[in-house]
Amino acid sequence: MTETMNIEDYLSQGGVLTSPGNVPARFRGELMRLMSSFVDSELAASAGFAASINFAPGIKERIAASRITLEKADHAERVLGVMADFGTDTARYQRQHDWAARLPREAEFGAVRTGGDMRLSVFHYPITGWADAVAMNVLMGLATGVQMTELTRVSYAPLAEVFREIAPREARHAELGIEGLDRLAATPEGRDAARDAIAYWRPRVAASFGAARSDRHQMLARLGLRHATNEDLLARWETLVAETLGPIGLN
Repeated sequence: MTETMNIEDYLSQGGVLTSPGNVPARFRGELMRLMSSFVDSELAASAGFAASINFAPGIKERIAASRITLEKADHAERVLGVMADFGTDTARYQRQHDWAARLPREAEFGAVRTGGDMRLSVFHYPITGWADAVAMNVLMGLATGVQMTELTRVSYAPLAEVFREIAPREARHAELGIEGLDRLAATPEGRDAARDAIAYWRPRVAASFGAARSDRHQMLARLGLRHATNEDLLARWETLVAETLGPIGLN
C-alpha cells in the first residue's frame, strides 16, 4: 500500500511512467480503459464517416470525408500499438465489434449501447445526410480538441506522445467541418439543414463529456490520467461552439 500511495503521489504531482514494466495494476486498468474508449470511438467514427462519403455534394467534400475516415482509423491503430505493449492482441481487437453498428436515430441518451464496445455514446447514433455529417464533425471535432488538452498530458509518456502526434490532425478535421458548415450556411436550404443537424447533435456531443461531479475524476486525477473536471471541459466546449457557430449565424 505504501508503494502504491507513493506512486499515486508521484503521478498526482506531474510524474510520468514510461513502460509497462513500471505500471501498477490499478493504473494499468484505468490506462487500458482510456485507450479502449479512444480506439473504439475512432474506429466507430471512421466507420460513420466512411458511410458519409457518398453524401458529399462535390469532390472537395468527398476528399475531406475520405481524409477523416482514413486518419481516424490511423489514430486508432497508433493507440492500439501502445495497447499491444500491454499484451493486447491487436488483430483480434479490431475484429471483435461491428464499428458501423448504430442505435435508432431517436434512441434515448441513456439507452443500452449497441455492440458491447467502449466508444463514446455519441458514436452510437447514425449520420443521415451531408448536413448531418458536417454538423456532427464540427461539434465533435471541437469536443475532441478540448479532450486533447487532457489526453496529451496523461501520465503514461508513450501514450501522451502518440496523442501529441494525433492532436494536430484531429484539429484539422474540425477545420474541414467548419469549412463545410460555411458552405452549407451560404444558402437558405443548407442553413436550415445545418440548424436542424446542430440541434440534433449538440446535446449528444455534450453528453460525451460525462457526468458532472464525477466520483471517478478524483481517482483518475491521482493517477495523472485526468486534470480538468468534466464540467470545466464541457464549459470550454460550449464556449468554442458559440465562437464557431456565431459568425456563421448558426449558434
